[in-house]
Amino acid sequence: MKTFEHKRNMIRCVQKLSRSHETHKVWSDFITITACAISNSCDKHLFEKREALYMRCIQQYNPEDLDLFAEMITITVVALDENPEQDFLGDIFEELNLHNVRVGQFFTPYSVACLMAAINTLNLKEEIEKKGVISVNDCCCGAGCMLIAFANEVRKSGINYQQHVLFVAQDISMTIALMCYIQLSLLGCAGYVKVGDSLVAPLVENEELTENIWITPMYFCEVWVLRRNLAQIMKLITNGRDECMNEKEKILSEDSVEGDETVEGEVSA
Repeated sequence: MKTFEHKRNMIRCVQKLSRSHETHKVWSDFITITACAISNSCDKHLFEKREALYMRCIQQYNPEDLDLFAEMITITVVALDENPEQDFLGDIFEELNLHNVRVGQFFTPYSVACLMAAINTLNLKEEIEKKGVISVNDCCCGAGCMLIAFANEVRKSGINYQQHVLFVAQDISMTIALMCYIQLSLLGCAGYVKVGDSLVAPLVENEELTENIWITPMYFCEVWVLRRNLAQIMKLITNGRDECMNEKEKILSEDSVEGDETVEGEVSA
């Protein structure tokens, strides 16, 4: 019942804002404002650019409109806090009929996502006990429905997903990708979301500092910072070892060539 009320209040706010602005723009600006506010609370290397984006959005609205945006943010936070097992923003997006049917933009129902998540978490405990951490990636994430379902399945199995699961997502639509970013952030998921075409420009290693990557606050917590530092140390050790082995093989190869030349010379004499 509470979820229904939250959705009804959210739609009411959007409808009020839509009296003076186009509905799609209202939603897009709300998502951008919220995502920038979350990002700038933790990700300082892009603070100025995202603060400028935030200001460009809010300057188009009067104080009463901004109060409605603040109410929408509050509704989203409370809704996901009371019931984390839902795709709250995705459901609102579809109820407002904002999805693009022409390009096949349909969101996976949460019940279907739960089934798929349950299948993919069958041997999860053993894997985490062995590796310490796992990653889950949705390259066409929508509002994050599949990742949210996965997080909840992990939680039900007695595993703290905030410490043991890295969430990675990507979507071609900035608004949609940021919907996923907001929900993952509010649910305490560590990871990042890329805005871009996963076929043309998929996520690659060490891309976290680029402008189209949105990193969740949990990714900056101590346990994940420590993991990244250890990963960098292990990478340096591995690279150094490989360089030493390559150099050793090069020296041995040169010695072998010199030895062959000497033997050949003695035979000729």
